[in-house]
Amino acid sequence: MTEHHLEVPLEKEERLTELEVGDVVYLSGTIITARDKAHQRIFEEGEEPPVDLEGAAVFHAGPVVRRVDDGYELVVIGPTTSTRMAKYLEDIVDAGVKLIVGKGGMGPDAPEVMKDRAVYLTAPGGCAALLAERVKSIREVHWLDLGVPEAIWVLEVEEFGPLIVTVDAHGNELAGE
Repeated sequence: MTEHHLEVPLEKEERLTELEVGDVVYLSGTIITARDKAHQRIFEEGEEPPVDLEGAAVFHAGPVVRRVDDGYELVVIGPTTSTRMAKYLEDIVDAGVKLIVGKGGMGPDAPEVMKDRAVYLTAPGGCAALLAERVKSIREVHWLDLGVPEAIWVLEVEEFGPLIVTVDAHGNELAGE
């Protein structure tokens, strides 16, 4: 098990091949939240994503936020079950997303779909308060009409983790180890 510290969005794709199942990852930079309704709007309804997905880290999460004078403040953020988004996996990887963070895995096709293109990271359950401490700011919010948890949140993070490599870009899956 190796520890990795990555800057996101990923600009160098070769960083993906350094990650192996069981490794621990910390992310710094920009991450994007997206859940069921955001995926549906993009990949079923055909709406252009309001953010650049190339090299992106997408977190399957529904943050709890509170309104403050000039925007929003993050209260907690924890992972949601990724298998609900499994039917969009090929689309999201084709769109350029390199890292997907969530819980519960991405389904049986994930190792094949993600091979040489993307990595799935598990955020351990019960870490919502810890993960929230690693979020430095909310940079943007899009599609609030979907509801606060389902909106797309663009977050600036520092040492966001620990995250565990569950599906690597070599086609390996932690559950199969």
